[in-house]
This record gives sequence, structure tokens and C-alpha cells, in this order.
Amino acid sequence: MDASEVLEESLQNMSIQDAETQVMNEQEINDLMNSVIDWGDSEGVSNEEIEADDSEDEDYVPRICIRLGGALQAPPCIDNLPVIDASETVHDIPDVEPPSVTLPTLQQPGFPDTLEVMTEDDLIGKRASITYEDCLRQLATLLVLPVQKCPYTCDVSKMECQCRPPFEVSITRRGTASIMEWTCLVGHTVWRWSSQPTLRYGMLAGDFMLASNILLSGSNYAKVSLLFQFMNMGMVDRSSFFTIQDTYGVDTVKEFWEERRAEAINRLKDRDVVIVADGIMDSPGHCAQYCTYTAMENESREIISVITVDKRETGRNSVIMEREAFVRTVDTLLNEVKLVEVCTDAHVQISALMNKGKYKDLGLQHSLDMWHGAKNLAKRIHAASQVKGQSSLSSWLKDIVNHFWWCCKTADSYQEFLLTRHMLYTRKTSKTYGYIPELQAMILQKRLAGKGMPRRRTLRPDDPRRYGPLPPVPAPTIEELLHTQVRRGLVSTFQTKDL
Repeated sequence: MDASEVLEESLQNMSIQDAETQVMNEQEINDLMNSVIDWGDSEGVSNEEIEADDSEDEDYVPRICIRLGGALQAPPCIDNLPVIDASETVHDIPDVEPPSVTLPTLQQPGFPDTLEVMTEDDLIGKRASITYEDCLRQLATLLVLPVQKCPYTCDVSKMECQCRPPFEVSITRRGTASIMEWTCLVGHTVWRWSSQPTLRYGMLAGDFMLASNILLSGSNYAKVSLLFQFMNMGMVDRSSFFTIQDTYGVDTVKEFWEERRAEAINRLKDRDVVIVADGIMDSPGHCAQYCTYTAMENESREIISVITVDKRETGRNSVIMEREAFVRTVDTLLNEVKLVEVCTDAHVQISALMNKGKYKDLGLQHSLDMWHGAKNLAKRIHAASQVKGQSSLSSWLKDIVNHFWWCCKTADSYQEFLLTRHMLYTRKTSKTYGYIPELQAMILQKRLAGKGMPRRRTLRPDDPRRYGPLPPVPAPTIEELLHTQVRRGLVSTFQTKDL
């Protein structure tokens, strides 16, 4: 067979194959009925992967694949399939014209912002409650957060966290508040919720109000802290309490008191004023450090003077503190109102001032409180009845005191005493404390208008600590302390010459 015959035969075979392949279509090739399982070829596989395959390994899995069109009699040929260029690849998707009206974008609901106190009305008068952590945890388990996944995004890689609910809930204590925090499985914070609003610079409103109200109610930080400890509740820190008290509380209370006192003095300027005054020590006996002397106007029952005397102002002599406070009170009121009568207890030093001392020529009438007189008389009669042979006085004690009481009411100076007589029969009314919200608002307003709490506390001009140390003797030196050993209540002094 010459070359021309061989060429003609090959062309005929190609025409027959083309005729057979032209009959095939895309559906026949993609039909799973015409597919077979075949060994994968090594085309596109690197030599390292081929060498790594070990057919003798127990876990060896040969490369197999599904070959479409493998069950057909004639091998599939895709050369005759229509060619699709890049410009025709998306022609099967219908064109969508942009809408003429802009549709609103759907925003994913977010978390509410932390409540902040901007004005005093945001906090004063708001109700508060004691909440247990178990109840908060029960509420948190039923709460569905308005997010589908963790909102954390890495600042470096800009990758988003893919953790989805449920998130872990933890409750921590910060001061008097409870902080609930939701975290994903990776540890990212999804949301943090506080049981209290915050003031400027991050201070919790509950801590600030608790510290302020301890001062306004006349309570003691140590006792309130112990109460909170017994109830297993969070408490404002001790240093924070005293910083709030010194920075915002004390000066505000003084300003409020001076303003109210000035209003009361203005109402009493054109009247004859009778005051009822008495002092109280911070502790009984001769170890008292402070004496507060209070004067009340008899008719209106308004407090018009409050004087506090420190022991260091009287030469560390607590016996004369009440006398010193009385002198300051009377001297101040004599310059402000028309004082005509002073009613006190039977204090020897005060009686000496009124009868023989500083105020004897001023025309002030000094009256003694009937209650203190009756009480002292009862004490003296009871002490006398304890003497041998005087026990019969105890049966007369009540009658004698009542007779003294009746004599005071029916004395010749009854008209002058009439101003104070009603106090013995007036029923005690409960206090309303209507001024407390105003004081709270003033303290909070000063905190909101300030620049935060100072890092260091400074002594006020009238701070008692400026008077010097309380003990009259100087503090021992370090050398003296080193030579004195106190152990189990016994003091033993070491002699240096014996060492």
C-alpha cells in the first residue's frame, strides 16, 4: 500500500470518529448512568506526592475518581462542544436593572449603650434594689442577645470571629455593682452589662450615692461596711469613701447648712428670741474628743446654731469643752438676733457664766430645763434611799419628783415659762427628711461639674488634724521603740548596758 492509500484510509477513519463524536451531547456525558469508578491519573500531581504514596501501607487508599461518560461505547470527546468565551459566561443570568427608589439598608440590631448620669435628675430619686447573682444568672440564661455571631474583629488581620451563640455568661463584682459579661468560645467579649449607671470618668453611681448617703444619714462607714459584709454584698472602698466625703460631701453640707441658717436668722431678727441649748460628747467620761453644742429656737423649733469643739482647742481638757461651745454659741447669736433667754441643763460652768461671769450684765435670763432638774432630783433621792435606815425614801420617790414637776409648772414665773411648757406635752413627730434629696442633688452636681476625684486628699482649713497630735506627749522615737518590747500584754524594758 502506497502512501496515498494510507493517507486516504486515515482520513476516512477520522471522518467516522468525527461522525460518532458529533452524535454525543452534553447530557449523555453528564448522566451518572454513564459514569464509572476509575483510578485517578497522575496528571497534575507532583512527584513528591507520588513517591509518598505507599501501596503496602495499611492505611493506603488508592487514588480513585468518578469518570463521566466512561460507560459509553465511544470515548467522550469534548472537542466538538461549542466554545464559550469569557464574554458569554454570564449570559444565562438575566440582567437586573437598579431600582429607581433607594431601598433602606437593614442594620443588625446592636447592644444598648451603658447608662451614664449626665445630670442630677438621672439619679436622684431613682429606685434601687438588692439583687442576688443566682437571679441575675437565671435571667441571663433566658436572654437572647441581638447578634448572630461574635462581633470581634482582629485589628491586625481584619478577620472576624465566627463563634455563634450560646455564649458563656460570667458575673463579677465591682464595688456595689454586678457586672455580667458574655464571652464566646475563643474568649472574646461579646457584651458587658452593669447593674448600675456610671458617672464621668467611670465611677459607679451606686458607690458614689452610698458614700454620700452614709455621710448624710450620720452613719458610720465601719458599721455599714460590716453590715454589707454580713450580707455578702459589695461595698465601696474605704479610701474612695473618705475621698468622696472630703471632696464633695463635707463642703456641700456646710454650704447647705449656712444657707438654711441664714434664712432662719433673717426671720428672727425682729423678734425676742428664746433658745434651748445642750451639748453632747462623742464618748462618755473624760476621754471625749469632740463636743457638739446645739441651740434651738423655742417657738419655731428651728436649729439656729451648731458648734463643734475639739479637745485640742481647749488645751486637751475635755471638761471645759461644753463651756467653750456655749460661749461660742451665745457670742454668735448675740450679734445676729435679739437674745432674751437661754434655757440649758444645770451645768455648773454655764450657770457661773450666766450668774457671775461673762453674761451677768447683759440682761439674759437663764432658765434650767425641768427635765434635767427632775432627773437629777430622782437620782439624788434614789442614792439617799440606799443608805442604811433611809430605805423608806424609795416609796416616796415618784411622788416627790411629780410634786417638783408640778411646782415648776405653777411657779410665779409661769408666764415666762409658758414658752417652754408646751415642749413637755408635744407629741414626738416622725422626721420627714425633706431636705435630703436637695442635698443629694447638690453633692452629685458638684461631682458632675468637677474633674473627677483627686489622687491625693488635702486637709481642709478647719480640719481638726491641723490642731496637732491628740496625745499631749510627743511620739516615742525609733530608738525608744526598739528598746521596748510588748508581748502578750506585758512590757519589758531592755537595758542597753546589760546587752
